[in-house]
Amino acid sequence: MWRIVAISGDAFAGVSRHLMLMKGKMFRPTLLLLASEAEGSPEPRATAYAAVLELIHLATLVHDDAVDHSVLRRGMPTINALFTHQVSVIAGDFLYSRAVQELVRLGDMEPLRVLAKASNELTLGEMRQLAALDALAFSEDDYEFLIRAKTAALFSAACEVGALCGAPAYREPLRLYGERLGMAFQVADDLLDYTASEETTGKPTGLDLREHKVTLPLIHALKSLSIPERAPIDELFRTPEPTDNQIARVVDVVREAGGLEYARRRGEEFAAQAEEAISVLPVTAARAALYEAVAYVMARRS
Repeated sequence: MWRIVAISGDAFAGVSRHLMLMKGKMFRPTLLLLASEAEGSPEPRATAYAAVLELIHLATLVHDDAVDHSVLRRGMPTINALFTHQVSVIAGDFLYSRAVQELVRLGDMEPLRVLAKASNELTLGEMRQLAALDALAFSEDDYEFLIRAKTAALFSAACEVGALCGAPAYREPLRLYGERLGMAFQVADDLLDYTASEETTGKPTGLDLREHKVTLPLIHALKSLSIPERAPIDELFRTPEPTDNQIARVVDVVREAGGLEYARRRGEEFAAQAEEAISVLPVTAARAALYEAVAYVMARRS
């Protein structure tokens, strides 16, 4: 994949090198490859689509960091922190355009259609989040729409494209598996913001609260809090740069109101739905690995 993101010219050489250092666990490409082997046989062309998928994922990270003005990603400086906000936006655009070029080169319309739809959903999710004028009025339905668009769409596309490559008879079960797994993944990630240390996540605990982002634990807690009980939350969201003490207090309020436990249960429900979706697959090593992927996602909760 990394040959694809090489940028000629001195001006962007540093950007290209940093992009190459940003790869994570390659979870989404791995799901695509496993889905392509759901009937037991490896499919060579799946590797090319896995690379394209990771390009799209990396583009979303670069753009998210630009929108959020984030300075760290996976414990590393972001593109916008190292260079400029403008360079970050252009770098994300470059990754998207390179993904499109590769899809055109591969010449298969159906994977192109699936990945184009997922990219559109990612953009709509970001627009929906930016349009939320009152963050504390964000409902659970709003939250599920958002995580389906911003996270689950790419998981779903990964598994659906994998199915198109090697197991077309199981396209719908694998698509659904990816969607439900993506929902579980995001709920688990949002829980980590309340429960994990900086050493675990590569980012400060409470970063979502620090950036005034409302996720499932807080959404559920707000339903049961009286006006006096939610005062620390209102205060934090009025503060442009919340302190560590403010964040710790809100974490305690959310925990005491049952927000963390509810989010855990909801994540477990999404995970169970993912497992149910692939119960129809043939018994293969790939199916076993897809089940293990669910366990991996749920193990990230704390």
